[in-house]
Amino acid sequence: MSTNTTVTEPGTVATPRGQGNGTGSFMSGPVGRNLGLVIALVILCIVGIVTAGDRFADVDNVLTILRLAAVIGVVSVGMTFVIIGGGIDLSVGAILALASVWATTLATQALAEDFHWIVMVVTAILVGAGAGLVNGVVIAYGKLVAFIATLAMLVSARGLAEIIANRRTQIVQDRDFLSFFSGDVLGIPTLVIIWGLVSVAGWVLLNRTTFGRRTFAVGGNAEAARLAGIRVQRHTVLLYVLSGVCCGIAAVMMMARTTTGSSTHGTLYELLAIAAVVIGGTLLIGGRGTIVGTVLGVLLLITLGNVFTLNNLTSSAQAVAQGLIIVLAVLLQMRLASGEGRGRKARTSPADGTAGGPGGVTSGAGTVPGSPAGARQGGASDPMT
Repeated sequence: MSTNTTVTEPGTVATPRGQGNGTGSFMSGPVGRNLGLVIALVILCIVGIVTAGDRFADVDNVLTILRLAAVIGVVSVGMTFVIIGGGIDLSVGAILALASVWATTLATQALAEDFHWIVMVVTAILVGAGAGLVNGVVIAYGKLVAFIATLAMLVSARGLAEIIANRRTQIVQDRDFLSFFSGDVLGIPTLVIIWGLVSVAGWVLLNRTTFGRRTFAVGGNAEAARLAGIRVQRHTVLLYVLSGVCCGIAAVMMMARTTTGSSTHGTLYELLAIAAVVIGGTLLIGGRGTIVGTVLGVLLLITLGNVFTLNNLTSSAQAVAQGLIIVLAVLLQMRLASGEGRGRKARTSPADGTAGGPGGVTSGAGTVPGSPAGARQGGASDPMT
């Protein structure tokens, strides 16, 4: 916005964004949150170097971390959009498995052999998009709670994958497909490059397009977004389709990494993706989030697992550590959110002794001209870098 002040209620003027409580405002802003994640990642790397020495710092180990992070990283990009839009998707791992199985059936691979391996890629993406479309339609038009709808898809997609594969692991036969995705460009694995491209595309879509602004608006206040003219139901469907497309891309990457399509692929990926998104600073209630934070959250989780593995610690201990990190991230979110609320309340001066909602934030359709409909004042639903 180009104006220096924003009016939240008649007679209630808020100070410019970012001119709050010094350090508190900085740390609760996008730069502060991402800086905190970078510092945490650096500390974790130092711990890895101290405890595992050259085994952790070795270039091959770094590339291994990036390869492992690439698949869940692509899934997490789609999850970021869904959660910012006020939803949740528990079916991402099952959709990934279904897409990998469907793309590696004998019929699909025969068709790919006759034409090109791109047929397998398109099949996986279409299957992911189709499953996401079902999720979106059931949630947006069927009025089913997202948690229940995507939980049903989780069970159904995993079951359908088992039926198609007959509970067997399907081997990828196309050598050109495997050589392309298992290669590298200037020493950087192709899978990591794909993750980078998806992340950049997600950042641009979220922060530089109308679609992204509408996503923040719908997640911040769906009713206000509807009153402002945004077709909330259609947008919700698109968010789940986008998540499904990311699952399809991740399925292709998983097929290339494991050379198989299996109904067991993507097990518990929904929990990893949600954890990465939450650690990255995206609010579970919607309206705020960042792709950069999600990428850093994925790197934190995968690097933590790598450090545990190199030090011969059990997967159970790793799971406990991941759980503690998730709890701490959510507690930090709650603390920062409450700090932002107090800061907004302190920066407003109501003329009649009342404010427009908690912290002086307007509700309903009372939004600031030029800002996303339903956006929370004080930058709660601003796109982040």
